[in-house]
Formats: sequence, C-alpha cells, structure tokens
Amino acid sequence: MRRYLLLIALALTCATSYGFSLEATRFHCADDTVKINRLLAEAKVAGLSTPNQYMLYFGEQLLGTPYVAHTLEGDKEYLTINTRTALQQSPTWYTYAANLERIRYQGGKVDGYASRLHYISAWIVENAAAGIIREVTSIIPNADSQIKSLYYMSANRDKYPALADSATFAAIRKLESGYNMHMSPLLRKNDLMKKEVIASLQDGDIVCLTTKTEGLDVMHLGIVKFDGKKPHLLHASSSSKKVVVDKYDLYEMLRPMRNCTGVRILRVTDN
Repeated sequence: MRRYLLLIALALTCATSYGFSLEATRFHCADDTVKINRLLAEAKVAGLSTPNQYMLYFGEQLLGTPYVAHTLEGDKEYLTINTRTALQQSPTWYTYAANLERIRYQGGKVDGYASRLHYISAWIVENAAAGIIREVTSIIPNADSQIKSLYYMSANRDKYPALADSATFAAIRKLESGYNMHMSPLLRKNDLMKKEVIASLQDGDIVCLTTKTEGLDVMHLGIVKFDGKKPHLLHASSSSKKVVVDKYDLYEMLRPMRNCTGVRILRVTDN
C-alpha cells in the first residue's frame, strides 16, 4: 500500500493510449471501476491544470483509506487494481488500468513477477525514460549524491515467495546487476529545514525516502502537501493504518528516523 498510493495517484493523473489484458487484471472489489470513474469525473470539473495539482488532488481523495500490506502479492502476477488518466479527454477506468500497467512494469507490460519494477531506482529510470516523470533532486539547492548497489531482494530471498522459482530469482538477480554501484542524487534530511530547499518543493511532488539499509535504495514514498509554509508528507502510514497527511513537516518527520538518509524528489511531466 505504501507504494500503491503513489501509483494510484500517478495512474489517475497520466494520459496514455496503451492497452492491457483483462485476463491479467485482478480487481480488489466490484466497486473499483465505479470509484475510478467517479474520481476521474470529479477531477475534470475541479479546475485543475498541472500534473502536480492532479497528483495532490488524487492523493487527498485517498485520505483515510485503510493501510493494507502485500496488496500486489499472489500466486500469479496480475495487474492489481484497488481503486496520466485524468488528463485525457475521456478518462475511464480502462485508461487508468492501462496507465497503471505502463508505470508499474518494465516496458509497460505485465510479464511475470520479475517484470514488476520492485526497486524505486529502476522505477525512476524506466518512467523517466518514458517521459512520465522527471527527477528534480539534483537542481534543488544543497543536492548531494549517493552510490548504492541493489541486492536486497536476492539477499533476502525467503521474504519473497515468488523468488522460490529459480527462473524468477535469476531474473531479479539480472535486474539487480544493472544497478551495481548505482549513483543517484539525494537531499540529505538535515537540509530539508533550509528555506531555499523548501522554496524549491511544490505541492504534488513525489517524495522517495532513501535508506541506510544495505542493498536497498528507498524505504517509503509519499506526496508533498504544503500546510502554510512547510511541506508535509501525504502517505500511507503503517502506524496510523491509513492514508494520512503527517502532522509533522517533512524535516521534523524524518529527523528521528535513523534509517532514513534523505529524499529524492520527482515530478510528473507535462507531456
């Protein structure tokens, strides 16, 4: 659910002409298509104009949604739907589902467990190359960089039932090998209190919380929502068991998190 909040908002925001297979689609409940169509219809009359405005709007519509872990897991890899589409002239749940597949999987197509973009660094590379998002971390004042190798999944094979299959495990190892000593930009969390950094953030920005955990790049995701002059994080909270806007500003929220090193900031493109 943590990443899924972001994917829902992003898929509802984007526009695409991609198709997808209904046979490979799994809906959480019968009301999913109705809810998706309602959200899209309401967004069209909400007076929104930019991708960031749509991102924040859809994130706010999901406030209070219960936190549920492992919503994507199962014995087969499906395009799972629990609830760039709103920017289309005639947005529907079908275009939403096509967008969800496009942004979640390598090459925009479901092709087994290993085709899902499990690591956020790989997700960023894939979606930036597709023109869906752009990373703005490096242009924000005080931006730094980090080098990490990704291997958390293969090193913790027992935590991922799908990796019991040798072919799937080999495919994940192959993906990880492409991110050996991978360099990426970040903002150190202590810099998030600085005025020039805060001034560079926008409502609707995507926030990726970077981590000290060996073999892993990002520990959590959310969306920026300003409360007065301070940016807060709209996210799926495991402690609150629902989607919330954190009561603390971004700096104060992250300051006591010893495992968090900082953030990466992404924006949906205007394309």
